[in-house]
Amino acid sequence: MTALQALPPLRLRVGHASATGPRAENQDAIRWVQPQADLIASKGCLLALADGVSHCADGRLAAHSTVQALAEDYYATPQTWAVAQSLERVLAAQNRWLHSAARGQSLLTTLTALVLRGQRMTLAHVGDCRAYRWRAGSLEQLTQDHAWQQPGMEHVLTRALGLEGHVLVDFQDFTVVEGDGYVLVSDGVWATLGERGLRDILQGTEDPAVAARLLVETAHRAGSQDNASALVVWVDQLPASDWRVPGERMPVPRTLRPGSQFEGWQVIEALSASRQSTLYRVRDSQGDDWLLKTLPAQLADDTEAAQALLMEEWFLRRVSGRAFVQVHPTPNRQSLYYVQREYPGRTLAAQLHADGPLPMAHWLECASRLLRALGQLHRRNLLHRDIKPENLHWGRDGELRLLDFGLVHCPGLSTAPTSVAGTPSYLAPELYHGAALTPRQDLFAAGVTLYRLLTGRFPYGEIEPFQTPRHGTPASARAARADVPQWLEDWLLRCLDAEPERRFETAEEALLQLDKGERQDSLGPRPLLQRNPLKVWRMLAVLGLLGNLAWVLRWLWRG
Repeated sequence: MTALQALPPLRLRVGHASATGPRAENQDAIRWVQPQADLIASKGCLLALADGVSHCADGRLAAHSTVQALAEDYYATPQTWAVAQSLERVLAAQNRWLHSAARGQSLLTTLTALVLRGQRMTLAHVGDCRAYRWRAGSLEQLTQDHAWQQPGMEHVLTRALGLEGHVLVDFQDFTVVEGDGYVLVSDGVWATLGERGLRDILQGTEDPAVAARLLVETAHRAGSQDNASALVVWVDQLPASDWRVPGERMPVPRTLRPGSQFEGWQVIEALSASRQSTLYRVRDSQGDDWLLKTLPAQLADDTEAAQALLMEEWFLRRVSGRAFVQVHPTPNRQSLYYVQREYPGRTLAAQLHADGPLPMAHWLECASRLLRALGQLHRRNLLHRDIKPENLHWGRDGELRLLDFGLVHCPGLSTAPTSVAGTPSYLAPELYHGAALTPRQDLFAAGVTLYRLLTGRFPYGEIEPFQTPRHGTPASARAARADVPQWLEDWLLRCLDAEPERRFETAEEALLQLDKGERQDSLGPRPLLQRNPLKVWRMLAVLGLLGNLAWVLRWLWRG
């Protein structure tokens, strides 16, 4: 079977073949998927080969269910997850199912899978199927067999899906070149033909379907007693860039005047203009107000700025929920912009400026909701990078929303930043020294934000863009505000620790400790034994020692 993947600009030719051979049942399974246009840029094309272990209860079920789960569940993972992260989650779940479904009998399979996204290929491998790369007439084995290397035991597996409760999968990531060929073969092919036989067949044909069929037929003619399967893909054309949010080149809107009509929107007013973006209030045909964000005229020819705006919209669409703004579909737009709903209310920065530090009950509610929003972002592999009161909006509907996705970074999708970005007073110390982006830096910014909302001050003082700050010990929140309990002071200090490994690891951990401290505080002062058990036992030991000493002195006095 051959198919020409003609969805520009990616073009692949794929062929596969599988044969039972002398065995009664074919326990191999092959699957390849090219998704719809909205997924191909973010998730890529999937090719997978599984070989059910022959002595297990139902190797065919194990192999076919694995490639089926991979094809369905991989594309159901968040589009913001890195390829390896998605594959690992799916294969871990499939491994648990195989291991538990066996019920005392073996339900095992090997698997080798490739995902081509942009100009990168990710390989996932467990077992003894093999992946090869054919480049400029040279054949290179990309996988290592998970089998015993002693003579006569080369086909005894040390790793397989379903073998144990936890599976260790090999992952690789590498650049793809136009003209590359990638070949997945079961051990029924490679163990018989060897690399020389594989090379001879690949060199002799340009048709992947013919190559796959010849690999299988030649292996059986050469004496292979196993199922034989092959999947061959030729890369004819790659996207122009490594990864791009789907979207065509569109013009930047001209300056919009209040009262004018623009692509079905009534322009109400221009709200803000900066070097990076322009924001308008617009109204739809039902009379609802929205915010239209686009680029300023000076960035009309800036490809990177246009891609950044598309990326911002793309991320917002993938974190739908009460803590985030709603994005309008705008399917027929002709210009470069996106539209998000406007919510009545004000930012926490505006509230802080007008009313001063937040009351404790309101502060606790804001802290809890901010951490939940951050947890949702981080679970989708997104880092906000600009948490501050100006980007937290408290709506009249009682919802706290996280604004401004202009600096959001998605490891594995976004281009690695070349400079420090964000508001200096909220940046984690390690960012000034070139550290990699992690969720702990969002949690540091959240700590600074919450400290400021609680006290009206910055824990390390306000930092200017031209400064290289030194983070020592943050100022005490209790010194600035008398109603801050000690447990909350300790919680804030952990958020604000200059050493990232001493901060909370996840937003969920920070939220758990915040809830725990709040519950303890609501119960009133705790007994000394609960608050400081070591001090209590030391006091009891001293009292006991004094009592014994008094008894000895009394006995000596009588003597």
